[in-house]
Amino acid sequence: MRIYGNRLLKTLPGELTRPTSAKVREALFNIWQGEVRGCRWLDLCAGNGSMGAEALCRGAAVVMGIEKYGKACKIMTENWTKIANNEQEFKVIKGDILKVLKTLKGKKFDLIYFDPPYQSLLYKPVLELIVNYQLLHEKGEIAVEHNPKFWQATEIKGLEIVREKHYGNTNLTFYCSG
Repeated sequence: MRIYGNRLLKTLPGELTRPTSAKVREALFNIWQGEVRGCRWLDLCAGNGSMGAEALCRGAAVVMGIEKYGKACKIMTENWTKIANNEQEFKVIKGDILKVLKTLKGKKFDLIYFDPPYQSLLYKPVLELIVNYQLLHEKGEIAVEHNPKFWQATEIKGLEIVREKHYGNTNLTFYCSG
């Protein structure tokens, strides 16, 4: 897999994690192009960390990734170590997203990317925890990747939908504080 600047990333073999397609990744970074440099980025269900790696390449100051699978966390750490410069911070956290989010309570992120397994039941509970733990900066945004066949974006108390984009079977729904 290649990202911004033609950088090659390691990936896990098989279907254990589903990397965001190049088309969707490029579209997201085009939408957020003026927001990434210097931001605090949170990558939820991060897989091999391609979205966080892209954020590092584009100048994010802090990138944090949460992933359940240990092998994916190891690859993510390797990928981010190769990309980050001395002024950037990153942290990879292995664990169940519903438990790990509590440990971040009160930390503010400018941009949050959330890409759980499409058939999971994580969408609503994770978005509610982001609100409850006040993880989104007041001017920040969340992008949720989903397949509309498995989850339809809905209003969440404390968040409002600001835009939706469709790329084949993949949707990106953007939320801000509401």
